[in-house]
Amino acid sequence: MAGKEAVGIVGIGRMGFSMAKHLLRHGYPVIACDLNPKQCDAARAAGVSIVAAPAELGKATRFVIIGVGYDDEVLAVMDGDRGLLAALQPGSVVAISSTCAPEFVKEMDQRARAKGIDIFDAPICRGAKAADDGTLLGLVGAKPEVFARGEPIYRTFCSDIAHLGPVGAGQVGKAMNNFLLWVNGIALIEAGRLCEANDMDLVKLREALLMSSGASDALKSWDNVTFTWALKDMQIVMKMADKAGLSLPIAGAIKELVKDGRRIKAASAPAWTGKRA
Repeated sequence: MAGKEAVGIVGIGRMGFSMAKHLLRHGYPVIACDLNPKQCDAARAAGVSIVAAPAELGKATRFVIIGVGYDDEVLAVMDGDRGLLAALQPGSVVAISSTCAPEFVKEMDQRARAKGIDIFDAPICRGAKAADDGTLLGLVGAKPEVFARGEPIYRTFCSDIAHLGPVGAGQVGKAMNNFLLWVNGIALIEAGRLCEANDMDLVKLREALLMSSGASDALKSWDNVTFTWALKDMQIVMKMADKAGLSLPIAGAIKELVKDGRRIKAASAPAWTGKRA
């Protein structure tokens, strides 16, 4: 396992820390930075080298994974004197595993390529438990040679990887995944309320639906569907629709409905698994 290149990670929270631990287990040295001192301490204790800023990662590595939130956070990591673009050498790769608008990632790709740096557009799916288990799904947009470079690294924490096309395609795939997740999440709130109004045993019905055409991952993993980032996800979907000049009334309705989804899920969601908030 000796000789594997060091991998940088910006953002070692719930997902990034799990990714780092899988990389370490597969023999990759890991260098990371995060604004949260406690997260840095936990990562250091696990064997991760900690630096103060993204630019320091850029000086120490040639493959950096960004695991922060959305567009604004990624831009802050990439830009400025302490950002990645100021420090990475030509031939480096920045893997964006944040959830971003496709056009934003394409813009980052243009700016990176001007410095001889490639973008590995790689948002991830399946959530925290899959991150712990190393069974994430990576949806990738990248040039074939960049995909070939990034795939072995991502295989350490992804059981499945889909190369969907050039940079931007990964984010389109993630946006559609999240759109369909929230369609199902909202439908489960409404269907559950209707069932409870008719004295239906939701636990028994759930078991039946998971064997039928009403099955969904949202129903399977209902306890973990929190709606925390649902509005951000649907804003990305609607931004894409507006740019394309498409009327997507279902998407527009879901964008509005998820605003209450987090409150409902936390306080009064249908008890599909028998658990009440």
